[in-house]
Amino acid sequence: MNVAPLEQRLLKVPEVMAVLGLSRWQIYNLIRAGELESVKVGRSRRVPLVAVDAFVSQLREEAA
Repeated sequence: MNVAPLEQRLLKVPEVMAVLGLSRWQIYNLIRAGELESVKVGRSRRVPLVAVDAFVSQLREEAA
């Protein structure tokens, strides 16, 4: 089984910002609104890579 290292499966907010091309404010707003899943790791907020993929898929479905 090919499993990505943990740091590739849980993205930091700045990494999500770079992937989606959105601001920090927009990312945290999406998280607060429940549109982008996130988890707490200690005091840090992380976004699962699958949540980013799901968010993009949802946007594509809405645009179709």
